[in-house]
Amino acid sequence: MESCWLEHLLNQPFCLLFLLCISLIVLQAVKLYQRRRKLLRDLNLFPAPPGHWFYGHKKFYPEKEFELYNETVEKYPCAVPIWIGPFMMFFYVYDPDYIKALLNRKDSKDTINLKILTSWLGRGLVSLEGSTWSYHRQMVKPGFHGSILKIYVTIMSESVRVMLNKWEKLITQDPHLELWEDISLMALDCIMKCAFSQQGSVQTDSTFKSYLEAVTNLGNLTYYRLYNVLHYNDLIYKFSSQAHLFYKYREVTHQHIEKVIQDRKDLYNNELKQGTTQKKRHQDFLDILLSARAENGKDFSEADLLAEVNMFLVAGYETTASAISWIFYCMAKYPEHQQRCREELRGILGDGDAITWEHLSQMSYTTMCIKECLRLYSPAVFISRLLSEPITFPDGRSLPAGVTVLLNIWALHHNPAIWEDPQVFNPLRFSKENRYKRHTYAFIPFSAGSRNCIGQQFAMMECKIALALMLLHFELVIDPSKLPQPMRRVVLKSQNGMHLILKKLH
Repeated sequence: MESCWLEHLLNQPFCLLFLLCISLIVLQAVKLYQRRRKLLRDLNLFPAPPGHWFYGHKKFYPEKEFELYNETVEKYPCAVPIWIGPFMMFFYVYDPDYIKALLNRKDSKDTINLKILTSWLGRGLVSLEGSTWSYHRQMVKPGFHGSILKIYVTIMSESVRVMLNKWEKLITQDPHLELWEDISLMALDCIMKCAFSQQGSVQTDSTFKSYLEAVTNLGNLTYYRLYNVLHYNDLIYKFSSQAHLFYKYREVTHQHIEKVIQDRKDLYNNELKQGTTQKKRHQDFLDILLSARAENGKDFSEADLLAEVNMFLVAGYETTASAISWIFYCMAKYPEHQQRCREELRGILGDGDAITWEHLSQMSYTTMCIKECLRLYSPAVFISRLLSEPITFPDGRSLPAGVTVLLNIWALHHNPAIWEDPQVFNPLRFSKENRYKRHTYAFIPFSAGSRNCIGQQFAMMECKIALALMLLHFELVIDPSKLPQPMRRVVLKSQNGMHLILKKLH
C-alpha cells in the first residue's frame, strides 16, 4: 500500500515540485517566525508603541511619520523598535550618546536601505566599506581642500546670480514663486561647474531639466520600494509595475553621467592630438577620478568611476538644494532673523555684493541661522547601520548583531531632552558661548565620526553664498496659502514645493 502510494507520487513530478515548494515556504516561515521571537526577546528592554502583529507600526509609514516623531521621542527615550510588517524591524535611535556609540564603531552600511539606493547610484563612496572605502576617501579628499574651495566662491556666486536674475524678472508679473526647481538647477549648476568644470549654464540648458526630473522620479520610486517588503527581493521587484519606470529613469541618469565623463575624455584626447594641453590651476573632482582610473585601473575600475560620479552628483546637488530651500523658508518665516542677517551682510559687504572667501568666516549670525535651519530641516533624515556585532549602550541596554539601526536625525534635532524648546527658531543655540554646552553628537546634519560627509564645507559655503546674495536683493515672505509640507525621500523635500513671496529691495 505504502509503496504504491510512493510510486504514484514519484510518477507525478508536478506534484513533487509543488510539495517541495510548500515545504520550502513553510521552512522559511518557521525561520522568520523564530527570528521574530528572538528579536522580541532581545528588544525586551526597549518599549515600543502598540503595533499590529502583521502590519507592524503602520502609523509610522511615510504619510504620518514627522507628526509622530515628537510624541515618540517623549514616550520612548533614546530609541524605539519599529516594525514594518511581521518580520522586518528597524531600530530608531535619537539620543546623542547612543549615536556616538554607533558612529564610533565600524559597522556595515550595507543595509536594505543602502542596497536599494545603490541599485540606482552604484557602489560609490557613501556605500563602500573597509579598505576600498578608505582608498576612495583618500583619493577624492584633495578635491575638497581649502585652497580649492576658495576658487569656488566666485563660481557659486555667478550661479546664484543667474537664479536671482530670473526671479527678478518673474516677480514683475507675480511675486508668488515656487522656488524648489530653480534652486535645484542652481545647485546642480554649482556642482557641475565646480566639480566637473562644466562650460555654459545648467540653468538655461533644457537637457539638465530632464536629468533633474529623472532623479526626482528615482527618489520617489526608491522610497516607495522601501515601504513594500516584497520589493526588497530583486526578482519580485523586477516584475513589478514600478520596475519599468525605475530602469527607464535610471538609464536617463546613467546616460547623462556617461556623457559628462566622455566629454572630458574627448577634450583631453583632442588637446593631446593638437599639442595644446595646458596645466589647469587645480584638479577638479572629475580630474582626480580620471587620473586614478588611468594610474590604477586594477583598483579603480570604470564601474567605480561611474558610481563615484553618479553618487557625488546626486548627493551633492540634492542635499544642498534641500538645505537652501528650507533655509529660505525659515528666513521668510522668521523675518526678524532675516533682517538681522541682512544687516550683518551689509556691514560686511558694504554697498556691494561681491563675496570673497574671507567674507564667509565673518558671517557669524548668518552662519548660526543656517545651522538652526539645518537643525529644524536637516536634508538627511536617517543614517543607517547594520550591526556586525552586539552593542551595549551607555545606559546598559544592548542589541544583538544583525539589527538594522536607523539614526533618526530629525528626531535627534527635535529631541526636547537635548534641545530646549526644540520647535522654537533660536540661532543663538550655535553661539560660541553655547558651543560647549551641547553634546558633540547632538547636531549631525552631515553625519559624524570618520564617515562624516566629505563635502560638508562645500555645502556650507554654497548655503552661505546663496543666502547672502538672496537677502541682499530680496525680502522673503511666507505664502500662507501654500506652506511647505515636509516629506522624506532621498533627502528632505516639500510635498507641495517651496512657495514664497519675493519682494525686490531698492
